[in-house]
Amino acid sequence: MTIIDTLEQYLQNIFHYPEFREGQKEIIEDVLAGEDVLGILPTGSGKSICYQLPAMLLEGLTIVVSPLISLMMDQVKELKANNIRKVIALNSFLAWQEKKRILEKLNEYKLLYISPEQLQQRDVLEALKKIKVSLFVIDEAHCISQWGHEFRPDYLKLNRVIELLKHPRTLALSATATPKVQRDIILSLGKPDMKKHIYPMDKPNIALVIEKAANDQEKDKRLLTVLESYQVPTLIYFSSRSATESCVKLLLQHLPHLRIAYYHGGMDQMDRIHIQQQFMNNQLDIVCCTNAFGMGINKSNIRLVIHYHFPMQVESYIQEIGRAGRDGEFCISLVLFSPADVHIPVQMIKNELPNEKMIKEMFHYLYTLSLKDELLPTSEAEIENRLQLNEIQWRFLQYHLEKHGMIVDNHVIYNEYNWKQIYNEIINIVNERTTLKQTKLQEMVDWIQSESCYRNSLYQSFQSTIREPDSYCCSNCGFKISDLRVSKPMRYDNENWEVRLKSLLLGDPIETVKIMD
Repeated sequence: MTIIDTLEQYLQNIFHYPEFREGQKEIIEDVLAGEDVLGILPTGSGKSICYQLPAMLLEGLTIVVSPLISLMMDQVKELKANNIRKVIALNSFLAWQEKKRILEKLNEYKLLYISPEQLQQRDVLEALKKIKVSLFVIDEAHCISQWGHEFRPDYLKLNRVIELLKHPRTLALSATATPKVQRDIILSLGKPDMKKHIYPMDKPNIALVIEKAANDQEKDKRLLTVLESYQVPTLIYFSSRSATESCVKLLLQHLPHLRIAYYHGGMDQMDRIHIQQQFMNNQLDIVCCTNAFGMGINKSNIRLVIHYHFPMQVESYIQEIGRAGRDGEFCISLVLFSPADVHIPVQMIKNELPNEKMIKEMFHYLYTLSLKDELLPTSEAEIENRLQLNEIQWRFLQYHLEKHGMIVDNHVIYNEYNWKQIYNEIINIVNERTTLKQTKLQEMVDWIQSESCYRNSLYQSFQSTIREPDSYCCSNCGFKISDLRVSKPMRYDNENWEVRLKSLLLGDPIETVKIMD
């Protein structure tokens, strides 16, 4: 009997799951057979099992490249709670002595979670080169693509890491990757023969609702009404950090009985992790957040995802609403749309990558350093402050400058002819990406303003067929949140969330739902 013949038994014995979900077994079989694999599975479908199970069965270490420290910590905590001890996360929070201890004992672990930034450090690479790496996993692989919705320049360097580790079998996973992004992932990793497992992204258990509002005051009023009536685990997405904080103040003023917090990228890392853990442990009811929150959140009972501001593109929206209803129970996506909202993503697109003026100043700065024979500062913060670049803008530039040999070990290599070519190439990439982002934004706005079925039009560019909804479909097909009625607010005690929420959200829309006393 082979390993593949007994996968269900391993799944039950190690992870205590009765059966595989769609796509999991097929991906695992190919990984165990030594194939490089690209897997596209919907948010909440259990992508982590696709590498966690092989990691337990293969000899050597499985490396999982993860974009968020909080996501790594959650995965490690969950595995250890499952009595899987040979797992560790390597991140910037670790003290130097602890990091050194981990690197010296890497061969004792089965799973190593690590950020793409940590993988660029020489001591980390040297330690990894000394041991057997059986599987190299890229989680949230759309971050590789320059055309993906959460582009991370450091992901572009992973092909070099794979090469240094002597090309272990590679698994790239994502929930939202268009055919173009899929091609970009495969090309960037240098894995043209990757086997593709692409599965439908649509979630039959979610109802899609879009409500128009004249301004933010109308949005606030509607938000209070919905949250007062439906006290369920909720995420509310905003496009700005200040808006998350302002909304929490408003909600706490009018709904003091609810447990509410905000989360955004400007907060201290430990504060963010604390908020995330509270939400995961049912100690918070509502989190007001930017798109910095939610990636990899393994909370099964989120019932309501509200977009106070709509995201810049459809892929982001699909991923964010996918965090609801991971247990397969009914959930709702609500978008509150005001025409004035459009200017926010327009400005965000302008600020994502460096503009032509910033790029000129960068080249001038490098030219000055080359004349003085000075090294580029090792501190990213110093460069960002000097040139007024944000972190993503600098890392984007740094990747292309290093790729073309303009920067080598912080030395500036000047060549007038090459520099002109590189300058023009970077400008073209920025313009191309900006144009694509603008097109994606228009697609999002067109979808919001559509009069046809929201479910069909949302997924039509990703898959050829759409599954029938489990219950309600969308607001263009006649569903309204007010169709769901409750007789009284939910109590906050130790009663089972799932039983009560099912009663709340799956009741007969004609009658009043009776909540347990």
